[in-house]
Amino acid sequence: MNEYPLNIPAEIDYARKWAFSRNPAYYNFDKIGGDCTNFVSQCLYAGGAVMNYTRDTGWYYNSIHDRAAAWTSVEYFHRFIMNNRGVGPFGEAVSINRISPGDIIQLGSDSRFYHSLLVINVHDGVPYVAAHTFDAFNRPLTAYVYDNIRCLKIIGTRKNS
Repeated sequence: MNEYPLNIPAEIDYARKWAFSRNPAYYNFDKIGGDCTNFVSQCLYAGGAVMNYTRDTGWYYNSIHDRAAAWTSVEYFHRFIMNNRGVGPFGEAVSINRISPGDIIQLGSDSRFYHSLLVINVHDGVPYVAAHTFDAFNRPLTAYVYDNIRCLKIIGTRKNS
């Protein structure tokens, strides 16, 4: 299995194109829990991340009825990225001062995390993000209200040889 970096400019271009609309190739989850993690997953995929078709614990999307929970759920996405040792994107938890474009920030209240954001820029130490559900592109993290934050450094993706 080989590891590759993701194409961050392609992720950001995708985010720019779809931040305020919806790609018809994917279901819009806004009315059933939110579309934020679906959007983040689409951005990673646009950047070259490989889908992991492992039943129940993978990261993939074929349709609303054929997808992994990690593609659309904040908690399952976090679990997949942090624990993935197989095909697909993988990463590690980092402090906010180590975040860079292409990484993911998740916001929470108390011990529940509820929102995923794609970092598209960092300026003077402030991450700027793109998101769905509360649609945004180049929005400063300082514009959000949250109690907890976790930052996922996306190291790359793995592909079978």
